[in-house]
Amino acid sequence: MTESTKPVPSSTDASGPFWAGCAAGVLNLRHCPSCNISYAPTRQLCSCGNAQLSWVEASGRGTIFSYTVVHRAPDPAFKADLPYVIAIVELEEGARLLSDIGGCPADKVCIGMAVRAICQEVAPGIGVHRFEVI
Repeated sequence: MTESTKPVPSSTDASGPFWAGCAAGVLNLRHCPSCNISYAPTRQLCSCGNAQLSWVEASGRGTIFSYTVVHRAPDPAFKADLPYVIAIVELEEGARLLSDIGGCPADKVCIGMAVRAICQEVAPGIGVHRFEVI
């Protein structure tokens, strides 16, 4: 990895539909048809015990549940972004995702702010999401 290149997520059989969805501009979640609960893409089993989770398109809208402001880059590729916000976003569907937050200065972000997902392709067939304050 060079100084200007950010890491790209690795796609697996379990997470592939999530990363492919982001590449296509869609935020996908795991969903249990038995109890109608949506989960983050890494979830393989519902709390009801159902292992037959499907993929559903999320609205992309949510609120900031918790956050932290990053002042020291974990890698030189992120230095130009400092300071930036990493947050747990609670989606309208109930699932919580970890993401960075844009569209607002880091010192103005607060719990409960409304956000929406923005997805972009970063490698062939692999995309990433971030949330922007609305």
